[in-house]
Formats: sequence, structure tokens, C-alpha cells
Amino acid sequence: MTGFDLTALLAERGGERYELHARHLNHQLPRMLHTIGFDKVYERAQGAYFWDTEGQFYLDMLAGFGVMGLGRHHPVVRKALHDVLDAELPDLTRFDCQPLPGLLAEKLLTYAPHLDRVFFGNSGTEAVETALKFARYATGRGRILYCTHAFHGLTTGSLSVNGEDGFRDGFAPLLPDTALEMGDLDALERELKRGDVAGFVVEPIQGKGVHPAPPGFLRAAQELLHRHKALLIADEVQTGLGRTGDFFAYQHEDGVEPDLVCVAKALSGGYVPVGATLGKDWIFKKVYSSMDRVLVHSASFGANAQAMAAGLAVLSVMEDEQIVAGARHTGDLLRSRLAALVDKYELLHDVRGRGLMIGIEFGRPKSLGLRGRWTMLQAARKGLFAQMVVVPLLQRHRILTQVSGDHLEVIKLIPPLIIGEREVDRFVEAFTAVMDDAHGNGGLMWDFGRTLVKQALQTR
Repeated sequence: MTGFDLTALLAERGGERYELHARHLNHQLPRMLHTIGFDKVYERAQGAYFWDTEGQFYLDMLAGFGVMGLGRHHPVVRKALHDVLDAELPDLTRFDCQPLPGLLAEKLLTYAPHLDRVFFGNSGTEAVETALKFARYATGRGRILYCTHAFHGLTTGSLSVNGEDGFRDGFAPLLPDTALEMGDLDALERELKRGDVAGFVVEPIQGKGVHPAPPGFLRAAQELLHRHKALLIADEVQTGLGRTGDFFAYQHEDGVEPDLVCVAKALSGGYVPVGATLGKDWIFKKVYSSMDRVLVHSASFGANAQAMAAGLAVLSVMEDEQIVAGARHTGDLLRSRLAALVDKYELLHDVRGRGLMIGIEFGRPKSLGLRGRWTMLQAARKGLFAQMVVVPLLQRHRILTQVSGDHLEVIKLIPPLIIGEREVDRFVEAFTAVMDDAHGNGGLMWDFGRTLVKQALQTR
């Protein structure tokens, strides 16, 4: 028996969490959390809620950036993981074929019947890297097209198709890929005519800013790509598994059948990292064209038993609890109630999205007093007003949210897909109270805004 006792270790040293991170990990994370007042100590979580050390509960409208699609600690997923550990399977021998990867691949493909095969990795960025490699090899071409403002991951290949300069700066040289504006079919066709494009990778709804692809764009892009013998790659890492009210977000548009589809996040059940790249048979057969190439693309922990068991349990729960239909219904309710506030608050400019992926955008007000305050924040750093909304939602209303990207006045709501009308009521009431304060004379929000301005100026 080992002397290791995890419960005792956490009881003894759990209180050092922020100091440990500052000393041994990314030191800017605790600094940022202290600055905005997010340095909470959460003790436990269940479903769509956290509890802190004082027993207060918080509504989670962030879901670990979409990982917690079923909320935290779903009992079916927990049981599946207990079962797979208790089974003591001969996992990751590398020279056998275990049943769980085949079963999960078979089940995943029922949601994308035009696709045939699956590669399992460990994350969303790995799923995208796989798609980029497969597209290049299958087409014999080197260039990938992507959208400005896109986010596909932070490893080098995925970073090459990341549309945000802040992530790319200092990591060059990257792969020779080309950015287009979402919806610009003329630019897409112009690049395709050069004859060197392997594929076009696109989020059906961009996570940064929550911008859905324009109606008809994906179908028209697919037709152009196939005409020029290039591939459509759908990045469904965040939008997939019911997030937008369909199993995959590309399914909102009739006739769209991507050649490669990337998934991750919610497939994990919030427990075991997993990524998957779904693709057409001919693509896989080109990559794995002979026994000599059997390991030409692989992942050491890919298709491990725990991840596969979690994925199978997640898909079972989604069907049994009608998660996709619930996300569509609850998302429509939340979005409509928030959209009804646009005419009430001049700082609130737009509410958009699909299902339970919703963007709340703020913009320049018309009234003189509010405009002066807004200008003060914008002069210091774009995106500070959205952060001013996020902070009181947590501090005063115990609701966890976050902005949808750096330098954006947009809050992105991506809660667990299991939330219902009670959570919608709570969020809308809290958001209304915060907006009332922002539009009032004075108000705590603007006091905090001045603090944020000072912090922004100090970090320049």
C-alpha cells in the first residue's frame, strides 16, 4: 500500500493554490485573477453550480470554455469511469485493438453519416492538427485557408490558422496559410484558383465574438472547395455536441457535409481529455496507405480507455436526456429574453448566437454622460466595459461568465447544456441589475471601471 493520501494532501495544502501557481506555473494567471476579483476558492461543484468555502453557490455560465457540456460530475459519466478503472483493461498496449475506441467511433459517426472514420487524440488543437495534416496529405497541397478572428488552437499548426495576432506574435515562422474574412466567397475563390489550397478550416460559429457564418456561406464555400479539389474542415471543438441546438453546428445549413470534422471539449464529460477528427474514408486511406504507414499519425494517449468510456457515456446521456433539444429550447429562451433588453439599454448593442452559445455585445452609447465614461474606458483598453459587466455578475450575483476574447466588448455565454428556465431567470435578473447600475448616475461599476483603467495603463 502506498502512503499517498490525496484527501489529506488537499486538506493540508489546498489553501496554497494561488501561491503555488504564482511560484511554479503561469505567474500571470493568479495576478490577473487577483486584479479582477476572481480569486475565489471553490470547494466543490455539481451540475451547473460551484460552492465556495463559505457555502455560497455560483451559477456557471462558462462551462470550462465549453468542456462541461453535461455540467460537472454527471453520475452516468462518473459511473462509466469507475467501471472502466475497475475493469483493469489492458489499455494502450499499442499492438492490439481494444473495443472501446471502435464503439465510440461507431457511435460518433451516426451523428455525421456522410463520414466514415475517426482519429482519436487528446485535445481540440490535436483534432485540428490532425485535420490539417490529413488535408495536406490527401490533396498533395500545402496551403490552408482560414478566417480572420478564428481560433483553432495554440499548437504550431493550429496557431498557423489562428486569426488573432495576439496569439501569433512572437511564435513565427508559422505555416504558410492564408486568412479570409468570414463570408467572403470572392476571396475564397480567388485563393482557390491558385491551385495550392488543401482545405478551408472554419468554425460554423466563431467563438471569438460569437459570429455565426452568414446564411448560405458554408454550402457555397463547400461547392467552391470541391470544384477546386480542396477540402472543407469544420472545427466543431466548441460548437459540437449539441452546443448550438443541433448535434453539429454545420447542420444548421442544409447540404453542408464537411470532409473533416474536429470535436473535443464536451466529448470528455469534463473528466478525461479527448479529441476526435472525423473524416471521409478516402482521406484516411490516403494517409494510412500501407502497413509501412500504420503509425504515420498517432498519439501516445489517443483512444485510451478512460477517454473512450467518458465519450460513450456522454453520448448516451445526450440521447437519454435529450440534451440537444434542451439546449435549443433553453438557448432560444435565454437569447430572446436578452434581446428584449437591447432597446432598454443604450450600452447594449446586440445579442446573437444559436442554442446555448450566445454573444452579448456592448457599444458606444448615445447620451453624453455615458459616452464620456465609455470613451474613457476605450482610450485605456478596448474590452474593459465587458469586463466591468463580468465582475459584478460574479461578485454581486455569483454568476461566472467571461469576455469572448481580448479587446472585445462581447460576453460569451456557453453554460452547461443542462441548464433550464430557473438558470435563465437567474441570469437575466442579474444581468438586468448590472445594466441598471451601468446606466445609472454614478454606480459601483464605473468606480470599478476606473480601477481597470489604472491597471490597463500600468500593464502597457
